[in-house]
Amino acid sequence: MDDDTTITPLHQPGSVEDPLTEIARDGARRMLAAALRAEADAFVAQHAEETLPDGRQRVVRHGYGPERSIQTGIGALEVRRPKVRDRAEGVPGEKRIRFNSGILPRWARRSRSLDALLPVLYLRGISTGDFQEALSALLGTDAPNLSPNVISRLTGEWQKEYDRWQRRDLSARRYVYIWADGVYLQARMEAQAECMLVVLGATPEGKKELVGFQVGVRESAQSWREILVDIKARGLEVPPEIAVGDGAMGFWKALDEVFPGTKHQRCWVHKTANVLNKFPKSMHPAVKADLRDIWQAETRAAAEAALDTFAEKYGTKYEKAVTCLSKDRDALLAFFDFPADHWDHLRTGNPIESVFATVRHRTVRTKGALSQKTAKLMVFKLVQAAAKTWRRLKGANQLPQVIEGVTFTDGVATRDTETRAA
Repeated sequence: MDDDTTITPLHQPGSVEDPLTEIARDGARRMLAAALRAEADAFVAQHAEETLPDGRQRVVRHGYGPERSIQTGIGALEVRRPKVRDRAEGVPGEKRIRFNSGILPRWARRSRSLDALLPVLYLRGISTGDFQEALSALLGTDAPNLSPNVISRLTGEWQKEYDRWQRRDLSARRYVYIWADGVYLQARMEAQAECMLVVLGATPEGKKELVGFQVGVRESAQSWREILVDIKARGLEVPPEIAVGDGAMGFWKALDEVFPGTKHQRCWVHKTANVLNKFPKSMHPAVKADLRDIWQAETRAAAEAALDTFAEKYGTKYEKAVTCLSKDRDALLAFFDFPADHWDHLRTGNPIESVFATVRHRTVRTKGALSQKTAKLMVFKLVQAAAKTWRRLKGANQLPQVIEGVTFTDGVATRDTETRAA
């Protein structure tokens, strides 16, 4: 027989060949094994300074436990849990160093729950109406806990999680900057629940967090007032230094009532779009370049001069466009009073836009109209998933200076300017 003969496997009638699922399952198995090894290695490294009298390391890796099957969202995975050994002798049981995996508990036979699976399915564009079929395909028709009530049970858990988040204590929190926007989803929603009001905050460490989130009306000061009052009532007494958002929102009126000391910064992306709408399309490239000269200026004086030039250049023929720009002059240039490293973060509402780009992309695939409850919970879970990849603000080490009240002129701390002058 020729050594190069290819043997093609035959499939039994009724069976389904699904190489994609097998690839996904194999990839998940490899990732889980790698994560377990990394977890065990990190535990050993944490105790690297613990040594025996003869100088050997006290805590070491000690092979693997027996292979077992773990039921997960993509079917059963065969895994072996890494073992760690404390080699110290004569140590009482309560003082022995023991390794307990947070990823795979000792007696676990399935993933902790399917709670994480449904948001992932939703992220992958599967409609809520298709969850039953999708779960059957992934877990098998005989998989445990796959009853018709599983979806409502899990969404009930999501509701409890959302409620706990909405009630969380904020007395120990501080947000130096906040971004606000009303986000419209492409998926059809109920008429009175068509907008997600979102408040994102930057902590003194430069981390971005979801601060406030609810369904409401973007242009309504009352809707925004409800969010801000709730945030303050739960302990956020220190007002943010500056808030960033679009001018066409009821947010600003509510902000002045709840946190009157917070400065306003208008989003340049929204403002540019509003100004361009008042020009013929043929002029957009030139107008856009002139607007860029303003918001990318190195100093406030240069930005003021560029804005005056814009007004002089277009004021006669395009008065509405110039008025649209000039009426928010101070709020458009407020970022100059903050560290230059933070300007990219403060000039636009991109922190929110980037988060909801994925949300919009996924929700457009859903079938039928989303109810207020469904939209709220789904988007909340999607934002939670996205938060794991959020990056810290550039120049986060300068945030303490902002909190201390250090004056910044054209992005440079005043005391730094004085030192250079000296």
